[in-house]
Amino acid sequence: MSKEKLSPGILQSKQHFEILDGLRGVAALGVVVFHFMEWVFTDYSKNFIGHGFLAVDFFFCLSGFVIAYAYDNRIGPMGVLEFFKSRLIRLHPLVILGTVLGLLAFLFDPFATQPGLYSAGKLILLLLCSLFLIPMPIMEDRGFNQFGFNAPAWSLFWEYIANILYAFILHRIGRRVLIALTILAGAGICFVSYRAGNLMGGWGRDNFWDGGARVAYSFLAGMLIFRSNWIIKNKLGFIGLSILLLLAFVMPVFKANWLVEALVVLFYFPLLVSLGAGATLVPGFKKLCVFSGKISYPLYMTHYSVIWIFGNYLITHKPGTKELALVISGGTILLVGIAWLVMKYYDIPVRKYLASKRR
Repeated sequence: MSKEKLSPGILQSKQHFEILDGLRGVAALGVVVFHFMEWVFTDYSKNFIGHGFLAVDFFFCLSGFVIAYAYDNRIGPMGVLEFFKSRLIRLHPLVILGTVLGLLAFLFDPFATQPGLYSAGKLILLLLCSLFLIPMPIMEDRGFNQFGFNAPAWSLFWEYIANILYAFILHRIGRRVLIALTILAGAGICFVSYRAGNLMGGWGRDNFWDGGARVAYSFLAGMLIFRSNWIIKNKLGFIGLSILLLLAFVMPVFKANWLVEALVVLFYFPLLVSLGAGATLVPGFKKLCVFSGKISYPLYMTHYSVIWIFGNYLITHKPGTKELALVISGGTILLVGIAWLVMKYYDIPVRKYLASKRR
């Protein structure tokens, strides 16, 4: 790799779409609340944010758009190896921290009902697999999650697969081929949603390949939006688009639920990405969007250790409605605060250090 290819101009990130960053934070917050509430209401039709899991499909679509925007004209001179370094520096420090926090929460959960269920050897194996994003769905007491110590890491596994395919194949293909692949992946979304009755899969042993279908369509759709310049100028702003995004999470469960969820993923989320890329940001909301975007990934990757503790607390203490409301609202605020601390004192410093060593 020549010095020219490693020049700051090649390695430096492009300017962000600040409203899209802000929406990423809204989606991450929706995931947190959804994960709290799914413990309270196992029947998703009774959960006020019962479609919060669809935030992952929005993440995938946003990722496809951002990756195409950031790397389509840079991956050639940068090279595949440097692209992978960029993605690992951006993503993996929080994969590691999320796993470590998940292990600590598992070992020291004050409400755990089955201490000593796993041998030291099995815990070490689970830890190593999680650190290297190797799915290992063997924890029966945790629903056979792909990653028992940090359940949301399943989406990062598929994000990495999408990034690998982008580096070797997708960045080279033309728009017509991209359209054909997106249509084919859309058919896969419809099949998965119809077969399962929803688009919730990807996280567990029995729905592993559903995650592949979800990332395939949404990532390709995000790429297609960028390459087709489907950016819709509008004045909805951050608040207007946040409301539109939240509507997808709080919509009720319909009779033809599989179809509604498929339509949201196929058309509604790509539309929101197009609108978010073209929306005008009011100066007063700039700091909020920047903050929301910066904490989104730390929040997503660190919150689930607390969710497992909450679940065990719910089972052992059976709190009333008022207590639950206080715990969930307080827990959400606490997790946002933790995400900010993680961002400021771990994620940003570690990424800066790795980036400096790389150069």
